[in-house]
Order: sequence, then C-alpha cells, then structure tokens
Amino acid sequence: MTTEEKLTHYFTKSSPWKEGIQQLRAVIKDTELKEEWKWNFPCYTIQGRNVIGVGNFKNHFGVWFFQGVFLSDTKKLLRNAQDGKTKAMRSLHYESLEDIDTTILREYLLEAIQNAKDGKEVKPDRSKKEVVIPLELESAFAKAETLQTAFKALTPSKQREYTEHIGGAKQEATRIRRLEKCIPMILEGIGLNDKYKNC
Repeated sequence: MTTEEKLTHYFTKSSPWKEGIQQLRAVIKDTELKEEWKWNFPCYTIQGRNVIGVGNFKNHFGVWFFQGVFLSDTKKLLRNAQDGKTKAMRSLHYESLEDIDTTILREYLLEAIQNAKDGKEVKPDRSKKEVVIPLELESAFAKAETLQTAFKALTPSKQREYTEHIGGAKQEATRIRRLEKCIPMILEGIGLNDKYKNC
C-alpha cells in the first residue's frame, strides 16, 4: 500500500470516530503541515520535524503534539499520557464531534508549527542509567558464576530490564518467582522483552 492509500484507508474505514478524525484532518490540512504516515498513524511534519499525529482509539479520538510541553495551553485542555514519564508529548482528546472546537484546535496547531520552526524540542535523555542489582539476583550470582557471566554478557538495556523486573516486585516471594523464570533466559543470552521486539 502506498502512503496515500494508507492515509485514505485510515480516514475512511468504519469507526465510531470516522467523522471526527476527518474533521481534524480538514483543519490540519488547512495549515502548512505535510501529511505523512508513521508508526501506523497519520503524522504531520514541517521542515522534517514531527509536529502532530492523529489518533482513532477505542474510547476517544484526538491529536497529539510531539512537543506539546511547549504549548501555552491557555484553555488547559492538553493531557500528558503518563505523568512523570512523558516529557514532551501532549494530546487533545475528543469523545464526540461536539467536543471539537476548530478555532481552538487551529490556535494550538499554529503555535505548535511555530515552535517546530523555532526548534523547540525536548531532547531524549541519552545518559547511561545505572543498573541496580537486586539482592535476590546477587545471591543467585554467588551460587552460580555462569549466571553472573551470562548476565554481564547482556547489553546494559537487557540487564536493566531484568533488574527492574525482578527488583520491582514488592514481595520477596514474587521477586524469587520472577528470578526463577528469568534465569534460563539470562543463561540463553536473551532479553526479557526480546519476544515482543521481533513482532
């Protein structure tokens, strides 16, 4: 499927929010943003920068602003997907056609476009995070040197996946259960989430 075909399908497929996302698209296309297809969603860019995306979900539809943290949000409408985790992205949610105020949407769009032109963006944190080994894993290392060797051979991100998964459980019994499930995977040199990464 070409990009144009994917976009056409997205905006015309049967959905409770079909008219809503079509209305959002009409407002967006009335700006200088370029319509593209990224991550299985319509995405709008300017000067090669991602500005917004349009989403059609189970309980709502809306737009997300990749660098929404810089929007003045005078109407206090923007949502943070995950407080404390999501640094830059903010979204406008709609649950009906009546929720859409095209004047407000356009105001937010124009500000987001200007922010992109001005180069405003939150840079991802590329600093290396320390791997904190939970006691249960340390204890397992003491009993089996091969386990420690296999663990050290993993990439830092895979090591972190394991330590956070095992150490993240509140109860000791759960941490031990998790450790027991993880040991064969560590010995095989595979990451905790590898099966999902290859989907």
